[in-house]
Amino acid sequence: MSVPGTPTLDQLAVMIAIADHGSLAAAARALGRATSVIAYQLDGLEMQLGLALFHRGTTRRPQLTDAGKLVLAHARETLANVSQLKAGVAALSAGQEAELSLSVTVMFPTNMLVAALTALQAQFPTLSVRLHVEALGAVQARLFDGSATLAIGGPIEGVNERLVRRALAGVPLVPVAAPGHPLTRPDIPPGEAQRHLQLVLTDRSRLTEGKDFGVLSPRSWRLGDMSAKHALLKSGAGWGNMPVPMITADLAAGTLVQLSLPDWPGTIYPIELLHRPDHTPGPAARWLMDWLAGQPG
Repeated sequence: MSVPGTPTLDQLAVMIAIADHGSLAAAARALGRATSVIAYQLDGLEMQLGLALFHRGTTRRPQLTDAGKLVLAHARETLANVSQLKAGVAALSAGQEAELSLSVTVMFPTNMLVAALTALQAQFPTLSVRLHVEALGAVQARLFDGSATLAIGGPIEGVNERLVRRALAGVPLVPVAAPGHPLTRPDIPPGEAQRHLQLVLTDRSRLTEGKDFGVLSPRSWRLGDMSAKHALLKSGAGWGNMPVPMITADLAAGTLVQLSLPDWPGTIYPIELLHRPDHTPGPAARWLMDWLAGQPG
C-alpha cells in the first residue's frame, strides 16, 4: 500500500474553489488563473493522494466522489487553521499577547463578565483566555503567584494598595434568607441576627486568612463555594449576604427574601481592576480594562 503524498495548500484551495463554484472554469475565474492551471493542480492533488476526487464529464458539473467529500472537509479545516495561524502570528507581531489569564471575584456579575469576554473575543479572535473565578483574597493571590495577569477583585486592605488599581462599579450586597426564616419577620430588633446561623463566604488564601467580611453572628458556617452558599440559603439553613445580581431572580420569585436588619442593612461591595506594578498589560488586557471601565454602574 503506497503512502499518500503531502498536498500543497494551493492544491487544497483549488479543490475547494472547484467544489464551491461548480466547474474548473468558474474556479479559475474566482482564483484569477487559467483553467489549464486549475486542471493541472487538481490532477496533481489526485496523484498525490492516489484518489479520484471528482467525477468529471463533458456535459455536467464535476461531482465530488465519496472520497472527495471527505478530503474536501479536511481541506476546509486545514485552510481555516492556516488562516487562524496567520492571523495569530500577525497579532503577535503587532504586540498582542498570546494569552490573557484573568482572575475574577465570585461577586462580579456573571452577565457582565460574559458580555466582556464576548466583546473581547470579537475584538481579539486569536487571543487565548484562561479564566479563574475565585473568592475573596484568592483573586489577588493569583496575581502574586503569576497564574493571572489581570484581576477583577474586591477590597483587601493592605493588599490592593500593592497593586495598580482602577475602580469599577460596585456590586450591591444585601442580607437574605429563605421565606419563613425568623429574620424575615418585620421589626427585627438590634442584635437579633447574631442569634441565628450566618452562612459566610471564605477562601483558602493567606491574604485573607483570619479576616471576616460582613460577619455579625458568632454562629457561622464558612463556605468556600458561592453556589453552595446560594443553595443553602434557599434551603433555609441560615442567613447571609449575597450580591444582588446573583439573586435578582430569587427575590422576584420569593425563594429568597431581603432582610431588614438594623445592624446590617447591606452595602456596596467595591470592585477594582488590578494588576501587578511590574506587569504592563498587553493590548487585549488594556482593551478589556477600558471596556469594563466604560460600562454604566
